[in-house]
Amino acid sequence: MPFSDYKTALVTGASSGIGAAVVERLRREDIEVHAIARSAGALKELAERTGCVAHVIDVTDRQAIADLADRVQFDILVNNAGVDRPKKFLQADEEDIDLLVDVNLRAVLHICRLIVPGMVERDRGHVINISSIAGNYNFGGNSTYHAVKAGVAMLSNQLRIDAFGKRVRVTEICPGRVATDIFNHVHGDDPSVRERFIDGFELPQAADIAEAIAFAISAPVAVNIGHMEITPTLQVMGGLQTAKPQAPAETSASKEPGP
Repeated sequence: MPFSDYKTALVTGASSGIGAAVVERLRREDIEVHAIARSAGALKELAERTGCVAHVIDVTDRQAIADLADRVQFDILVNNAGVDRPKKFLQADEEDIDLLVDVNLRAVLHICRLIVPGMVERDRGHVINISSIAGNYNFGGNSTYHAVKAGVAMLSNQLRIDAFGKRVRVTEICPGRVATDIFNHVHGDDPSVRERFIDGFELPQAADIAEAIAFAISAPVAVNIGHMEITPTLQVMGGLQTAKPQAPAETSASKEPGP
């Protein structure tokens, strides 16, 4: 469905990185873009630069999202907001699990619940769920993130089933490593973080992800681009490891002398 068939968009996590790039790209198509984020200063600058409508809202604030959905009929929904707390599940904290589930999955479910039915009723709409390669592939040390992103992947598939027979398209975008400031948000604002994740690598930029999203949206109405993995050319997923069994640890009982 060409951009001319769409009038309004909602983009979450819009204050920086991929979210801000998506806002900029959609505004170039004269879409009325409502940008949601928690950072008031960054949103204000984005609104001044692009002409988007800024809303300082946490995506977990269901009532605020519901109020916005009542006021505006959205043709495009871009679920981009997300957080991460890289940690093996054996060391997972209760707070980290709740945060990732609340922001990365529960908020996406509720935003879709509030907006997608209107798309179905109007027989027009496009949902973009920005997931991750972590929803499709396993790599160490990020178990909760993998779990919630896999949930977003399954939701994307199910939305197509639930909207069957209507011109509501659903696209799951699965980025690999992208040159954004998300690594500083996750690992701390330290020069070593950029050296570890960005400097010296050939990485897609946030604008590249936004162009891929624009490509999916601008496809003819008969075309649904359902799943896109966007990774650096020099990044691969997967791998095979085999460990030798470790000797069982001695227990205190085994150390005690016999009778």
